[in-house]
Amino acid sequence: MKKILLIFGTRPEAIKMAPLVKEFKNNNKFFQTKVCVTAQHREMLDQVLSFFDINPDYDLNLMKPNQTLYSVTSSIIESLKFVLEEFNPDYVFVHGDTTTTMAASIASFYSGSKVCHIEAGLRTYNKLSPFPEEINRQVTSRISDFHFAPTQKSKNNLLKENIKEESILITGNTVIDALLQSIKKVEKRPSKRVSDLKSVIGNKEVILVTGHRRENHGDGFERICLALKKIAEDDSSRLIIYPVHLNPKVQEPVNRILSHSKNIILIKPLAYQDFIWLMNRSKIIITDSGGVQEEAPSLGKPVLVMRDTTERPEAVEVGTVLLVGTDEELIVSKALDLLNNNENFEKMSKLHNPYGDGKASKKIVNFIKNIKE
Repeated sequence: MKKILLIFGTRPEAIKMAPLVKEFKNNNKFFQTKVCVTAQHREMLDQVLSFFDINPDYDLNLMKPNQTLYSVTSSIIESLKFVLEEFNPDYVFVHGDTTTTMAASIASFYSGSKVCHIEAGLRTYNKLSPFPEEINRQVTSRISDFHFAPTQKSKNNLLKENIKEESILITGNTVIDALLQSIKKVEKRPSKRVSDLKSVIGNKEVILVTGHRRENHGDGFERICLALKKIAEDDSSRLIIYPVHLNPKVQEPVNRILSHSKNIILIKPLAYQDFIWLMNRSKIIITDSGGVQEEAPSLGKPVLVMRDTTERPEAVEVGTVLLVGTDEELIVSKALDLLNNNENFEKMSKLHNPYGDGKASKKIVNFIKNIKE
């Protein structure tokens, strides 16, 4: 029986790893599966664990006020030593580009476990954008034994870096697995938060906004907020709903610039199930999130990405997302074009999602099942 350890620490990782946790546990004749969370993000992580009924076997609970990249990286590596020695997994699964991902891959390499990277091969080749995620991905790729790439382009990036083709499998993205499984559950059993949002929204047009990236802190967020204010002023009958990230560097400019606009609703971060309901209810989404770029096209929602680069170029090439950076006028013009020009909206909303069919987790588990020991 193969021993599997899945390690993650943030809400986006938990969402994307949840269907894989379920798939491994559904194959318990072949695998002994355990979950370790670092709790790099505590509150937002716990919401996802609860929704997907995941009870971690190990909870490192490492989140501290004002934690730095230095402290969180060293804490993760040091804390995982006990977990890796106690369970001694054959395969450790990490996801994407977080500090947990990079630090866990290093710790797993030290322990002698095989490292498996979910959502492998995404690149901007600009080490400062996104920061520190681009380097986290590249470091993880150098360490990993198996690479589960969401797209052909991601696989090509890995091949260019001299990673052996037999160690790479194109799977699609597990976030689509999570979304398609969850949206049905949410519609059947809406939470109180969803019921409250329904009464606030009524039949109004909704623009959903999310933003938190480090590279946008400072002047970038000032410009983003000014753009949102202009979009709100264009039509007072539409609503902008913005679940505001808890980081004080996001909270300060958002509250200062946007809190007095009557048709901008600033709310606390939403639980995953409430967020996907709101995504589905929105007309367009303005975001700097990576996961939303993958999820929204499956719901037919055009996305404006407030970043200058993206490690998800497939969506840009297909046309399901548009890069607008933090350019105030560009954000405003592209948003209003989609909101006020139905032909352009319809064209963008009906494009094919390049990130998979909802079967990524099954492909990954079958691949590991068939590895000869």
